[in-house]
Amino acid sequence: MKTPNFGRRTALAAGTALALPAIHSASAQAAPIKVGVLHSLTGTMAISETALRDTVLMMVEQQNAAGGILGRRLEAVVVDPASNWPLFAEKARELLAVAKVDVTFGCWTSVSRKSVLPVFEELNGLLFYPVQYEGEEQSRNVFYTGAAPNQQAIPAVEYLMSADGGAARRIALLGTDYVYPRTTNRILRGFLNSKGINDANIMEEYTPFGHSDWQGIVARVKSFAAQGVKTAIVSTINGDANVPFYRELGNQGIKAEDIPSVAFSVGEEELAGIDTRPLVGHLAAWNYFMSVRSPANTEFVSGWHRFIGNNRRVTNDPMEATLVGFKMWAQAVTAARSTAVDPVREAMYGQKVAAPCGYELEMHRNHHLSKPVMIGEVQADGQFNIVWRTPGPIVAENWSPFIPENANRRR
Repeated sequence: MKTPNFGRRTALAAGTALALPAIHSASAQAAPIKVGVLHSLTGTMAISETALRDTVLMMVEQQNAAGGILGRRLEAVVVDPASNWPLFAEKARELLAVAKVDVTFGCWTSVSRKSVLPVFEELNGLLFYPVQYEGEEQSRNVFYTGAAPNQQAIPAVEYLMSADGGAARRIALLGTDYVYPRTTNRILRGFLNSKGINDANIMEEYTPFGHSDWQGIVARVKSFAAQGVKTAIVSTINGDANVPFYRELGNQGIKAEDIPSVAFSVGEEELAGIDTRPLVGHLAAWNYFMSVRSPANTEFVSGWHRFIGNNRRVTNDPMEATLVGFKMWAQAVTAARSTAVDPVREAMYGQKVAAPCGYELEMHRNHHLSKPVMIGEVQADGQFNIVWRTPGPIVAENWSPFIPENANRRR
């Protein structure tokens, strides 16, 4: 195993100049293109977000090695909002008003995204948001490269209700107590009701960020499932609370064949810190898994291992969404021949990337990607065996038909 090259990564994170070969004499004199990185490196969300910081740094390094953009080097400016939602807004303002970044890649939770949104709209910044979310939003200053509910949550529940997924007719909705789980579960409740599953067959519980005592909740799930009706868990638990949650599933002997769970916020990175043997067969729904076989994924994984200096490090869905957003932004800057937000925004529409998921993804005018949907089973090695996928990418519905007040928006 190689030792990680922390010196190079530290230099990138600090935004300092790197000892790279000169692109040409003009680029040596041109001001660098500044790329903001707004991810929690400490606190409850660091377990998920640190890898996204490193993904942006990798993309910056690769782009510089390819000659930069418009003859200019890229320089990463990294800040740590420390899983503190008001601090996200302060750090966003620092990136836009002080560091003068040209683009920002960042946020994981919806509460962090909603914290920074007014800042990006006020200062006309550009944010690429790489994580699945609840929808119900569209901003001219944000490109959403993660999944909307119809690209993850609804297909996952449809799978659980199918014969292949176990034909569940009782659903336990377990989530962290903030906007993404609550809104997603509101959408899922409407969807389940439309399929004939009434509220008596839906359990719904929320816990704070960082929650660690899962014994009582898991026991209540077992009791809920002991009614002679096939039951499944739908998890919108975020951050490091997943570690004790999955540990408690194992402690109480909940096996996938009895009560399958599907997670929307647990991927390869989160499983890296868990003994996955008791979780074999439990599910996650994403738009990408590291186990995908495609030339673009081979390139992505090998490039990640070279950059991080550790062949055991995993890739995951939000990392792929970061890569796709970065490549589309670079293409848009090249097409616009400018890093200014307004021309880059216009050039983003219709951008396409052959993504590691094995499909060509396209950015639409609703600022959302078309994306495939995949269901993966946890394996003993922490990877996922893909058991179901859509035939191709599907277009995002960022305004859900299962929220009645969206009727006018969808006309």
